Amino acid sequence: MKKDKKKDLAGLLIPGGIMIGMGVDFLLGTMPAGLFIGLGCGFVGMFIFSKKK
Repeated sequence: MKKDKKKDLAGLLIPGGIMIGMGVDFLLGTMPAGLFIGLGCGFVGMFIFSKKK
């Protein structure tokens, strides 16, 4: 059975959001806040991406 490519790409939004949040954290020096912001953005992006089918 073929995998759904959109579903595979949506799963990459969470780690991508965490990495962007970590990058912002290292620049601003606010480690926990940026990780949670990045994680939240990843979940929101995954929701939006999955609803655009």
